[in-house]
Amino acid sequence: MQQIRAIAARHDATAAQVALAWLLARGDDVVPIPGTKRRVYLAENLGALDLTLDAEDLRLLSDLQPAGARSPDMSRLERDTAPLAS
Repeated sequence: MQQIRAIAARHDATAAQVALAWLLARGDDVVPIPGTKRRVYLAENLGALDLTLDAEDLRLLSDLQPAGARSPDMSRLERDTAPLAS
């Protein structure tokens, strides 16, 4: 999160705007769908449209690793399943 905040500070933006701008830069086949309950956050989200990240910013953001586990531990489940009928 510290790297995202540093990029945000350089662009006078919020971390959320940086995250949305990074998604927008991923290509036309990626469409971020941010949720919000308040108009102030809607305005903040829209501010990401005006944020242009340079190649170094995009590289740094793309190199970040997510924190924590991203999938539940399913090792406790039995793995044997019946074969599919042909």
